[in-house]
Order: sequence, then structure tokens, then C-alpha cells
Amino acid sequence: MANFVADTQVYGHPVKGRGAWSMEYGSLKKFRLFTLLPAPCTLLITLLLAPCSLLFAQTPKAQELYAQSIKLFGERKADEAIPFMEQAIKQDPNFTDAYLKLGQLYEFTKRYDPALAVYRNAIKLQPDSPASGAAYQSLSNTLLRLGRYSEALPYLEKYQTMFAPQSAQAKRIARQIETARFAQEAIQHPQAVDPKPLSSVLQTTPSQYFPVLTADEQTLVFTALKPEGDEDLMTATFNGEIWSPPTSLASSINTPENEGTASLSADGRTIVFTACQGRKGFGSCDLYMSHKTGDDWSSPENLGTPINTRYYESQPALSADGRQLYFVSDRPGGKGRRDIWRSERNATGDWNEPVNLGEPVNTPFNEASPFIHPNGQSLFFASEGHIGMGGYDLFVADNSASGWSAPTNLGYPINTSEDQASLFVSANGKRAYYSYEEQKDGVSQKSRLYTFDLPESLRERIKPVTYLKGVVTDAKTKKPLNASLELIDLKTNQVVSRLQTDSQTGQYTAVLPSGGEYALYVSQPGYLFKSLSFDLTQKTKGDGMSLTVPLEPAVAGTSANETLNNLFFESGRYDLAEKSKTELDRLSAFLQANPTLKVEILGHTDDKGDAATNLALSQKRAQAVVTYLAKAGIEASRIRAVGYGKTRPLVPNTTDENRQLNRRIEWKLL
Repeated sequence: MANFVADTQVYGHPVKGRGAWSMEYGSLKKFRLFTLLPAPCTLLITLLLAPCSLLFAQTPKAQELYAQSIKLFGERKADEAIPFMEQAIKQDPNFTDAYLKLGQLYEFTKRYDPALAVYRNAIKLQPDSPASGAAYQSLSNTLLRLGRYSEALPYLEKYQTMFAPQSAQAKRIARQIETARFAQEAIQHPQAVDPKPLSSVLQTTPSQYFPVLTADEQTLVFTALKPEGDEDLMTATFNGEIWSPPTSLASSINTPENEGTASLSADGRTIVFTACQGRKGFGSCDLYMSHKTGDDWSSPENLGTPINTRYYESQPALSADGRQLYFVSDRPGGKGRRDIWRSERNATGDWNEPVNLGEPVNTPFNEASPFIHPNGQSLFFASEGHIGMGGYDLFVADNSASGWSAPTNLGYPINTSEDQASLFVSANGKRAYYSYEEQKDGVSQKSRLYTFDLPESLRERIKPVTYLKGVVTDAKTKKPLNASLELIDLKTNQVVSRLQTDSQTGQYTAVLPSGGEYALYVSQPGYLFKSLSFDLTQKTKGDGMSLTVPLEPAVAGTSANETLNNLFFESGRYDLAEKSKTELDRLSAFLQANPTLKVEILGHTDDKGDAATNLALSQKRAQAVVTYLAKAGIEASRIRAVGYGKTRPLVPNTTDENRQLNRRIEWKLL
């Protein structure tokens, strides 16, 4: 194979398990057989090909068989090498190094039980001698990798006594002991998850991995390994019941080389992905971006500096609004080898200098595959530096004003003794998507896309978001518009997100964070802006909404009335609440941008109370708006206030909800 997506992995070894990664492309191309090496056996090739450092054979025949086995392995004939090493041990039962090499050959060919047996035999020869250290190391590493933690602990504890307490080796073993104990505890308290294959219709290639979805979970993009070894980005759609057969994302993106580890914006119209060869880039792997208009993706652009460098950049994670980019890099200035970095997009559309997330997220070891939830706070990522169940585990950390929280291990069986790769969590925080390597007899077979319901313990800490999707059209012609949308926090008057509709279809998807009050403004030059209001302070579920937004042409005397949905008054009063400032400033800016237009501000009430009192109240509320606009610099001759009381209801005054709709301030062009 060419390699699992453009070097989405860790230097020097493949990452197995839930989510298929692969080793560095160049190394794989040199000697593909080496990719089968178990991750913890970092010195296996050296041990097999270099002169032995343990006990030598006591008989020439044993040494001859040993040398022949090493030669066969060097020729990529591991299975043929095993009988010679077995014979070497029969010739010399005290040949410690032959036991060690045989165990490593068994591991190489995925025969783990025989490997464990010969490691134990090597230890029995000299259980207290430092000469058995390599056997202790190989045995405990293999047991940890197989998830046999209770068996590994006694060997690790014995092995640790062979080193000075503060030595680097003793500290490494202490970390493995901590891993084994953590894993034992996690297995005793498993998470309530039941992973299931996403859909067999998606399995059109030998393997699929790294799934990402839109906010509505109806568009899926993933990396597919094709029979010829090429990796492409594929897409499929969900109609509420079944997934469509996957197709190539775009001929402008996929090439005969590898593309993968993509990140998708909430609306599915911006993608960032990794490519490590076949394109002119800055370093070993670079990040590229493409935008979708209608059904067509643009030609990918290298993100350039300061995102890409001569070092490794991969595994992007784009925030829901496209304004932040998380990614993995081994550039200088990090905490370890590969760290998670973040860059923000400025007002001009350029990416700022990336910042290392630092502690407690990054460690002196490798971090990988970040995913920032649409809530903008929950960061999921893989790490081999935080204590887990061995190798790479999945973690979540939360961002707040005080910084990142200490990462939380997602627990068993989301994490296992195998390496876990990326995780995608839905906007509503209910589901997770990932890739899982189906295995047979302990050997990885095919990587498939899986999904599971997030357990309650994790769902409680993930702040869900709501999404609003739909189409912006011309109210008269019904044609789609290329409109701008701005989501503003009414409490702070700060822009939460900005986005643009598809210029061909008028489609949009906006993410609405829970726990606040928001104004959403939809605007296009030549049209009246549309004001929408969302009170999500009590909303705990991230259920999506669909809304077609018709914009009225800004033509004097012909436009329909528009409701100012983000004006707020105390009951029975006409004083504008502070959070009304967002709406009033928006209206003021519109009038300043269109100096020839004149408007009428219309006040309305429901049917409760005295008619004359309601009429007066509606007039005073409309006048309060006019007064604000005048203070903002709008000429008095261009604005007037009219109160209509209860005489013009939008809907019948039959329910509290309807009465709330009827209590409103509108504006129209004169």
C-alpha cells in the first residue's frame, strides 16, 4: 500500500487499532515488510541485524543456525527464518539471544503466544541477571500490547529493579506499570458503548478511515484505501435512513497520489486535507484547502506559511465556522515530537502564526488527530504521552477562559491496548464516529467505519450545539442569493461566527451554541436584512432546525414589513433593554449605507389590556427606536414612528406563543 493517508501517523511504526494509520511514506517504500513490526519493539530491526549483545552460542552449529535465520530475515523471509532459530535453541538450550530473536520473529509473524513462551524461557535461564533485561522488556511490551495487563505487571516490577530508581530506564518502566494499573481499573469500569458498523454500502474499498461529517450528519467524507494502494477522499450522503454509495470527493482533489485526513466545515463547503507527495509543498507533509460552490470543489490551495513549513504538518481540524485550524506538526517550539498547534484566521482571511497548545494537552511524546467539536470548546485527540491503556489513547480536553483542562481518557472500551486514532463527535454530542480495524486471529484485517452512541458520562461534559440550515432567496423571484450571515451574542454584542451562503444554491448551515441568546443577521447588498432571534439559554439538546430565509429587495414603497426580532422591552414598558443595541446598530448601519432610503418604524401589541393603552405603548416603543436611530446620526426626516396597538396581529391571539409573536417592532421602506 502507498500508506494510510499521506503520513497521518507516527514516525517509524504503524499505528493500529481503532483508526488505521500508517508509517512514514518513505520508510514504507524502502521496506514494506518492516511496517508489520509491533510498535513497542522499537529496536527489533537493530536486534535482528546487529551483532548480538546477550549470551553467545556455545556450539558452532547453534551459531550457524542462528546466522542463517538472521540472513533469511534480512531477505524478507521471516517464516523461513523461524525453523532455523528454533533449531539453534535445540542445539544450545542456553542460547539466550536465540530465544529473544525467536520471540521477535514470532511477533513479526503475529504468533504472539509462541513469542511469549520463548521470552519466558529466556528469562528462566537467568531471571535475576541484567542479561535477561531484553527478554523482560520484550515480554512485558507484548503482554501490554495484547491487553494482558495483570500478567505484565510482575515482569515489569522485576525488570524495574534492575535499574537505578532515577534512571531513564526505570522511569520508562514506571510509566508502563502506571499504564497497566490504569488499564486494569478502566476495564473494571467500562463505558457503556456499543459500536456498530456505519453501513456496509460504504465498504467499496479494502479499508476506510478518518470519518468527518457536516453538522447535520447528512454528508460524510472519509479516507479510502483503494486496491492499488492509492488513498482518496470519498463522500456519501445520508437521507435519514440509508447511506448512498460513496463517490470520489472531486477530481480536482483526488490524484494518483495520496490524499486524506480531512476536516470539514459545518456546512460541508470547506475542506482541509493532508498531502505528502505529488504536490509542490513546503515540507514532508502539507495542508491544503478547497471550497465547494454548487457541486464543484475548487482546485486545492496549499495553505502556505505560516501554517506549512519545511517540517511535518498533518491531521487538520477546522472549527465549525472555519476561523480556527488545529493541526499536528513537529516544528520547533513544541513540547514533544509531534504536538497539536492552533492558528486563527484574521479579518483579512489570512492565517495567523500558529500557537502550540502547550500543557496540559501536549506532552514530551506524540499527540495526534485533533478534532475540535462544533461547540468550539471540546478538543478530542489521540496521545501516547498521557497515561492510558498503552500506545495511543483518545482523550478530551475543554477550553475555557482559564485555558485547557487536564485531558480526560475516554475510557474502555473506546480505548484498548491497541492504538486508537481519530474520533468525530456529532454537533449534538450524541454520537461518535471512528474507524476500527477488524481483526482475525489477532491480525488486523480491514479498517471499517463505525459509530456508537456517546455514553452519558461523556455526553454530560460536551456542550451540544444546534444548527440552522436552509436557503436564502429573493422574496420576489425565489432565486437563491449569495448572502452573508452573522451570528452575534446579544449579551456581549460580539460576533460568534460569519459565513456565506453557496453562491449557486443559496444554501447555508449555521452552528448555534447552546446556553445563550443570539441574533442571526442575513444580508445582501440591495436587500433588507433579515433579523432572526434564538434564545438557547434553556436548551440542552442540539436539535437541528431548517429555515428558508427570503430577503426583500430594498425598493422604496414595495418592500414588505420586516420584524426586528432582537428588540427587547420590559412588560408594559417602552425602555429598550441593553441587549437591543445589537439590533439597533444593525438597522442604523443599514440606513447609513443606504442614505436615500426612508423608513417607518411600526409598533404592535397583543390583545391583552386596554386598546388605548396598547396603542400608546406601541407608539412609545416605536418612538424609542426612532430616538436611538436619531442619536446614531440618522436624519429625523428619514425615520418616523407609528403605533398600531393590537390592530394588526400577525397570528390569532389564541395562545401565549402567538401573543408573543404579535408583540413586535417592524420596519418598512417608505
